[in-house]
Amino acid sequence: MSKRTGKFRINRFWSVVATLIVIYALIKWGIPAASREITGLPFPLPVPGTLIFMYMVLTLITLFMFVTFSNDYMEEFLGPIKGLLSARYGKLPRLLVLLAVPLIAGWQVYEATVPKIELPSSLRIQHPSSNFPRKFEAMKSPIANPPDTAIEAFIEQAKAGEVELIAQVQPDVERWMEETDPEHMLDFIATAPMKKFLAELKGGTVSKETAKAALLEKYLFEGRALYAMNCRACHGDSVSGDGPMADGFKLRPINFTDNGTIETIVEGYTFWRVANGGPGLPTEATPWDSAMPEWKLSLTEEERWKIIFAEYDLAEKTPRIPEGH
Repeated sequence: MSKRTGKFRINRFWSVVATLIVIYALIKWGIPAASREITGLPFPLPVPGTLIFMYMVLTLITLFMFVTFSNDYMEEFLGPIKGLLSARYGKLPRLLVLLAVPLIAGWQVYEATVPKIELPSSLRIQHPSSNFPRKFEAMKSPIANPPDTAIEAFIEQAKAGEVELIAQVQPDVERWMEETDPEHMLDFIATAPMKKFLAELKGGTVSKETAKAALLEKYLFEGRALYAMNCRACHGDSVSGDGPMADGFKLRPINFTDNGTIETIVEGYTFWRVANGGPGLPTEATPWDSAMPEWKLSLTEEERWKIIFAEYDLAEKTPRIPEGH
């Protein structure tokens, strides 16, 4: 402690020590505690050890620049250290400090290098594991293979000009219709199968095959829209795992265009995987757990199937056929 101009002030050495302690505590415990309050999650978001080390190094550099700003600052900082080494505070404190410093350093080195007995890490796998429910093995997409009732309902809706669309795109389609006044509401899907369907609809005779192809185009439109709203940020426009947020994850989103990904699994597993997200992964998925949310909490079953249908189409892949089929 020292006095200057009649004011009591902490010595620069102790202010440096206090600053290091406060900043370390803030990063180590303060940020995780604040994250829990901000996110509302039942667990804190820890700061990685590498990031803590980086911040502490930057803090040390800043404090070094501050202490060495002038000779007076430097002398004041070194005062307590010189006093300790010269036994100004007594021989016993000097002895204790000189013993404690190498002991603490040696203990840290020992902890970092001593072999530890730990359970072996589980290998990370991509394909279905022991906790993959068997009922999903033979599951077929109701979107990729619509039943006759869905096709017939689509034809009737198209004839009436009142085709049902998902709520996420309905306002945009209605706005488009007000601005362009199309001949038919499905004109916004300008693909060959849809144009053929609308031509047959206008002629009064619609084949089941043409209607099914047009219905799949509608599902693709909705699936791509849902994908853009919920998945694009991570998986990217081309489902290559290169979205704007992809580099922010420890485990980079998977590249669906790769031949060893969604083409090698049955679509029932894809549905189960999307529904459960990262929290539903088996223990074999550690230590690189996926950051994907549990989409079953925010998307309906039909919406999830439409997204999967769009993902396979964007990747130009087809799901693996279940064994025994």
